[in-house]
Amino acid sequence: MEEYSQEDWGNHSQDLHCYQTGEQELDEMPTTKRTLKIKQESSEDTQKRDVMQNIMQILESVQLKWELFQSWTDFSRLHLSNKLAIFGIGYNTRWKEDIRYHYAEISSQVPLGKRLREYFNSEKPEGRVIMTRVQKMNWKNVYYKFLEITISEARCLELHMEIDWIPIAHSKPTGGNIVQYLLPGGIPKSPGLYAIGYEECHEKPHSPLMEHRGTDPGNETQGELEVPSPQASLRVEMESARIIYCYLGIAEVRTLQQCLFLHFQANTKTFSKEWVGINAFLSQNCIVEPGVSPKSIYIKFVEVERDFLSAGSLVECLEKAIGYPLKFNN
Repeated sequence: MEEYSQEDWGNHSQDLHCYQTGEQELDEMPTTKRTLKIKQESSEDTQKRDVMQNIMQILESVQLKWELFQSWTDFSRLHLSNKLAIFGIGYNTRWKEDIRYHYAEISSQVPLGKRLREYFNSEKPEGRVIMTRVQKMNWKNVYYKFLEITISEARCLELHMEIDWIPIAHSKPTGGNIVQYLLPGGIPKSPGLYAIGYEECHEKPHSPLMEHRGTDPGNETQGELEVPSPQASLRVEMESARIIYCYLGIAEVRTLQQCLFLHFQANTKTFSKEWVGINAFLSQNCIVEPGVSPKSIYIKFVEVERDFLSAGSLVECLEKAIGYPLKFNN
């Protein structure tokens, strides 16, 4: 990598000056607008960090080896030009040989070769960051790793990371203890991928009676337990509810709308305990005891061209991304 010229450093200083000007403009904003802007940027940064963390976990779960970046012939030899992939950029230092992540991304729209060139090209913003850190001896070596993916697997990961869950409403109980699912409008009449999930919430009872006040003889009598207040003894800590994936569907022969209709409009009157799979789960969830609500069910979907749906290992792809098996996929 070539070193910066004096002109480059001058341009870099001007860039820094531009950022300072932006900060001054931010200071001149009304307090309310400035607070909203900071909160919005903070939320976006958190979301990006969470997505990148998820991508790193996927790369680690398939146990790929880091490749040392040496020259562009590496990429020519591996024929990376037209592949879609999940990739990571890593580095180590002279003081610590362990390779750490600098960046991770799903290259689902741009071929992997082109994206990697941007990260190892000093004329690109991404490459300039890496070049600077190597030149300043912040880093010793730069590495990369990648996992080739199909278009359908890229869309599957998009379904997981970018598509929001849609809650499924229920009707009031009819025929005694049976509710009906009310599917939302706007489900595409086209092929694609869809996921079904349910809401899970854990309760953690807080038991102050099990907590000892300490062992400091100046603070308590030996063996004395803290006496809880009535409020403390009834306190329950609730974890934030999360949605559990339980099924990934491939709408290849039928449309997304047809597949979801078949799942959610199964006849509960003919429900049998011998039924298995996602339809049995959804049908049984419609049979509720008086005063008890059914599980909250959610769906999400993404359109995918039919020709691409048969490629890849979609269930395994999603299971690696979420970190647990799908209950109703064989």
